Amino acid sequence: MSTTAAVAPWIKKIADEERQRDAVRMRDEEMAARKADLVRRNGRRLVDELGAAVRRDLEAFRDEFPGDPARDMVLEAAAAAEGGFVVRKPAPSAVLLTVTPNLEVAAMVCHYRFTPTNALPPREDRIHVMFTDDGSESLQMKHHGTGQLFATADALSEFLLVPVLTGRPR
Repeated sequence: MSTTAAVAPWIKKIADEERQRDAVRMRDEEMAARKADLVRRNGRRLVDELGAAVRRDLEAFRDEFPGDPARDMVLEAAAAAEGGFVVRKPAPSAVLLTVTPNLEVAAMVCHYRFTPTNALPPREDRIHVMFTDDGSESLQMKHHGTGQLFATADALSEFLLVPVLTGRPR
């Protein structure tokens, strides 16, 4: 003898809601895994492209001011395995920009240090740039604070270098 009890409507409703939450969670996990794979495959290349664009842009700016030591900026590669670089602008209006990628978390920290000549303490600014998946298997960079999207390394190079070239924070 078996007894089957009718399932109460409120239990069916909760079960349906749980199934919907499970589906959303699975979709989110699949998207996160796809993004992590995309960063793993393309993140270092994107960081290297940014370094090349910064190098090119610094050289072009220096060429506009031949022989001017105040605009003789230096680009140094970082020792980190994930790439990155440091840009140094001499005094007056000394600026140090350090770009440190962390491909594990799909982000870069861009740290500025502005050293004024009037004996005031240095000013430091940080910008967090996230790697983002646009859904078409291409990786883009996004300013975490403003949401501004940089589709190319050239666009991010311009954004990062304006404060360095001018010696003024945003």
